Amino acid sequence: MSTEKLFRIAIALKGLDGALQLIGGLVLMVVPASAITGFAHAVVTRDLLGDPEGTLARHLELAAGHFVEGRTFAVVYLVAHGLIKLGLVWALARKVMRAYPVAAVVLSAFVVYEIFRAIHTHSLALPFFAALDVVIVVLVLREYRQLKRDRVAA
Repeated sequence: MSTEKLFRIAIALKGLDGALQLIGGLVLMVVPASAITGFAHAVVTRDLLGDPEGTLARHLELAAGHFVEGRTFAVVYLVAHGLIKLGLVWALARKVMRAYPVAAVVLSAFVVYEIFRAIHTHSLALPFFAALDVVIVVLVLREYRQLKRDRVAA
């Protein structure tokens, strides 16, 4: 598989990720807080996680409460990330030369943030996403160098 094809697949995935983040943020914006806590309560009271007084049930209700408190941050974070990613994907798909260094810097900042959050939250998923973003940064920079070479040769 060529590097350019791999690059196209990577930015398509990043675009899908951005679209899902944007949609998720917009959904969270309109879903009432009571629906989130109500869902957690329904899961716990119907014994879907085992004992309603058990550790898992308490963690779910606690997490729902913390989520509601930090909801504004989550909405802003998801919408901003989604819009930034979609904008970068659009520019990269159209081979806007100035977008390549910007994309590399922005995605690198995402990597730093993902690692920071992984350290503090002990998330197993965030290092995986950070590694994927590192691969995408490498592909963006390779594609940028190739486009510059092609334009100089033309």
